[in-house]
Amino acid sequence: MTTLITNIGSLLTNDPELGTLTDAAIVLDGDQVAWVGAAAAAPDADERVDAEARAVIPGFVDSHSHMVFGGDRTAEFNARMSGKPYTAGGIRTTVAATRASSDEALERNLRRFIGEMLRQGTTTVEVKSGYGLTVEDEARALRIAAAHTPETTYLGAHVVAPEFADDPAAYVDLVTGPMLDACAPYARYVDVFCERGAFDGDQARAVLTAGAARGLTPRVHANQLTEGPGVQLAVELGAASADHCTHLSDADVKALADAHATTVATLLPGAEFSTRAVYPDARRLIDAGATVALSTDCNPGSSFTSSMPFCIAVAVRDMGMTPDEAVVAATLGGARALRRTDVGHLAVGARADLVLLDAPSHVHLAYRPGVPLVSAVWQGGARVC
Repeated sequence: MTTLITNIGSLLTNDPELGTLTDAAIVLDGDQVAWVGAAAAAPDADERVDAEARAVIPGFVDSHSHMVFGGDRTAEFNARMSGKPYTAGGIRTTVAATRASSDEALERNLRRFIGEMLRQGTTTVEVKSGYGLTVEDEARALRIAAAHTPETTYLGAHVVAPEFADDPAAYVDLVTGPMLDACAPYARYVDVFCERGAFDGDQARAVLTAGAARGLTPRVHANQLTEGPGVQLAVELGAASADHCTHLSDADVKALADAHATTVATLLPGAEFSTRAVYPDARRLIDAGATVALSTDCNPGSSFTSSMPFCIAVAVRDMGMTPDEAVVAATLGGARALRRTDVGHLAVGARADLVLLDAPSHVHLAYRPGVPLVSAVWQGGARVC
């Protein structure tokens, strides 16, 4: 089955040779892009879709989310908006609720959020564990996530489990031993929250190297609340991404720039929006030469949004990104953070994941914040929304 989408006003390909095309068309053949070019030169196809001079972009690639959880943290958010500062301690509230939830409830929740994302143009999503913090609960979280996405991350080292509060070293032993053994079959990545109140540099190194020894690619929650060792550790260990990157020294920025081909700086503006914290300086990273991704960080505590368009608008308004840079970061940047070469761009041979916007240009994603501009979504060549 082939599909021709023609009369595209603006086609953002994220391909260095193609660039952004006007009066364009694209042909999908099965789950891949088969042809891209001028509408006047487009070949015939089994199905024809008239884009009516609207914009087409690659599907968003959300490389950081925490969507296997139970419960709700409305009260915490309400208190924070009333002046209480954010700390990582609220994670333990979700841990208790997640442990008490059935598999069916957790999967229902995950399907709901993935569906929200899809309707807003996200066609690839990474999902972490991290709200179970027992061998059984972390493994079931990843088992549930793996049924819905291949991009799964073992985050047993989210915070120290409450029952190990007086012996964090024993918890690190659990995370790097029996818990890793149970979770590795369902995960592609290993992650750690390297931050004051969570895990220090030595503990984070132990978690990441143990995961890497089991074939899991490292990624790091780094420098969210304070400057710390997270970014440097991510670069040293060749992590796919250093995520948050809110508080960076000049040495951190240089390290990320030097490692631009290996370690992506993934920025999560939803977290700063929801916690009233300072935003990461995307301009500083981009000008230094770092590779930048945008993701939602969808989670019940610090960033309860599933909307990549919202994150794009915030990044443009408050983080120094241009509209072009923000959309590229939300597509190609996310793909690089997942080390995927088949998504995040639209060229021959790419996966046929794309979004038709109810707008003449992708710039409208930042220009018209809060407006539902996603008109149609194709995932793997099939129209799903």
